[in-house]
Amino acid sequence: MKTKVLSAFSIGVVLFSSFTFQITNDNPKALKDAFKKDFLIGTALNNSQIDEKDATVNDLIKKQFNAATPENIMKSALIHPKWDTYDFTMADKLVEYGKKNNIKINGHTLIWHSQLPNFIRGIKSSDSIRTFFTDHIKTVAGRYKGKVFSWDVVNEALNEDGTLRNSVFLKHLGEGYLADAFKLAQEASPNTELYYNDYNNEQPAKRAGCIKLIKKIQESGARIDGVGIQGHWHVGKIPLKDIEESILEYSALGLKVMFTELDIEVLPRNFQGADVSQRMANSPEMNPYANGLPENVQKQLADDYEALFKLFLKHKDKVTRVTFWGVNDGDSWLNNWPVRGRTSYPLLFDRNNQPKPAYFKVVGLK
Repeated sequence: MKTKVLSAFSIGVVLFSSFTFQITNDNPKALKDAFKKDFLIGTALNNSQIDEKDATVNDLIKKQFNAATPENIMKSALIHPKWDTYDFTMADKLVEYGKKNNIKINGHTLIWHSQLPNFIRGIKSSDSIRTFFTDHIKTVAGRYKGKVFSWDVVNEALNEDGTLRNSVFLKHLGEGYLADAFKLAQEASPNTELYYNDYNNEQPAKRAGCIKLIKKIQESGARIDGVGIQGHWHVGKIPLKDIEESILEYSALGLKVMFTELDIEVLPRNFQGADVSQRMANSPEMNPYANGLPENVQKQLADDYEALFKLFLKHKDKVTRVTFWGVNDGDSWLNNWPVRGRTSYPLLFDRNNQPKPAYFKVVGLK
């Protein structure tokens, strides 16, 4: 029988390996409360969570988070499955969920080269791609005008060296598609915050490309309000110097900075980043912690999260949101990418929705 997560906040002493933390009713240690004067605390939501199928998980979400991003349901393959057909069922439920629970919704995402509708593969005409591009943004952003707090207007448009990814949109529409996307989103939903979102854009080369991209959008007259740094990092290898430099450089452009898909991988991998097309073969060596996370790795994970949040708090005048990519370890996409079927532990809550040592390190900063 699962214990409700609220029991973790009663008076008492909670022991995690070598960690000991005093929890009192005066300091309930909910993330959104701990950082309410600093930045929003978000999570990614899947269909089951939006449908409120698990009461324990639902209690945890409402207790801990004041912002949410849909994992998949607003991506074009799902929300626009056929040329003349949109499916808003789950996206509408998400918006209602946010309204009911006082959770700000970040729409994710209007334009992305991946998870496109199947019919896109058959389109050879640039005019038809332009029609899809325009109608999609106007229809989706327009439907949620005044209902979502923000949009990831364009997602992952850059290569690792900072050049533009050779996506279907670049091929058919040219690099002006980036500014056009922001202009269309602004027209469809004028009071919604508009962001560019990417991974590894804290790394110097990609950051330089991201800054160039942002400046071109600004020079076009389009409005861009912020930049999202996804934050898919690896335990013991958090690039704190690069992250801080990125916060400063993006903020200098007049942009808000947010960390949009935060998780810390603890499993082996031979590349960095979050390119969903990359895969690795499965083997026992690729899943070393199937029966639980060793104490030394658990401690490193906690130390890494603490260092990250110290940095976020240092720049709380520039950082407006920190969103974890999943509610608990069992939800994480890292259980199935880049190797399927692994047991990963990248978040602050375990598979039983209980807070991990990293959680207490983070809330202990406040």
